[in-house]
Amino acid sequence: MPDPARNRAQAPSRPTPPQLPAPAGTPDSWPRQVHQLARPEQTPAPQPPHAVPAQHRQAAPPEQQPVTPWKPPVDDPFQQLARAQAAARPAGLGKRLAARLLDTVVLGALVGAVGFPLATRALDHVDRKIDAAKQTGETVTVWLLDSTTAGLLGAVVAAFLVLGFLLEALPTAKWGRTLGKRLCGVEVRDIESHGPPTVKAALRRWLVYGVLGLLVVGVVNVLWCLIDRPWRQCWHDKAAHTFVAG
Repeated sequence: MPDPARNRAQAPSRPTPPQLPAPAGTPDSWPRQVHQLARPEQTPAPQPPHAVPAQHRQAAPPEQQPVTPWKPPVDDPFQQLARAQAAARPAGLGKRLAARLLDTVVLGALVGAVGFPLATRALDHVDRKIDAAKQTGETVTVWLLDSTTAGLLGAVVAAFLVLGFLLEALPTAKWGRTLGKRLCGVEVRDIESHGPPTVKAALRRWLVYGVLGLLVVGVVNVLWCLIDRPWRQCWHDKAAHTFVAG
């Protein structure tokens, strides 16, 4: 008797008919559409850029920077003033005294050279007046100061003032220094601007010093800087708003 199970195992399998594509214009079957919708879309992978050999690469041109013309450095005047103010200090008393002695010797020598002949003429005039009074045999009052002696004395004072202006006031206004101050390394400066004083201030400074010197008060004037603070000014410095820096 034949075994049905063996017959089923020995039965040849039926070939699966090939799935032909649906003809054009024929709608796809419902399972095929579901299968196509469920399948993820395959996006093409990006292709790497084509590598360029290093020897064929062209260097990027450098950025063109604008050429700035060279200009010489210019110092700021405000910085100059600030540095001058910071560097200005009252000069030492020894330097000031030495400078004043040198200026006094130079001025005194020139005034003496001009005034000595005038003083000699004045003395000769007074001697002649005295001799004339003695010859009269009477008691006569002889005035030492008359028109002749007054004129000669005025000429000496004028020479003193003119030479003082040329040797003291004018160099002080132009350079801030006289001959003695230049040799001793000190200079006269204005209190506010720290520069050389004006001609008017320098002349006032010299006149106050000269007049006080003629009135024998000049010693107190010169010694006043020992107790003055902070700029160590003498009276003629206070009159001209100056100080001696060094």
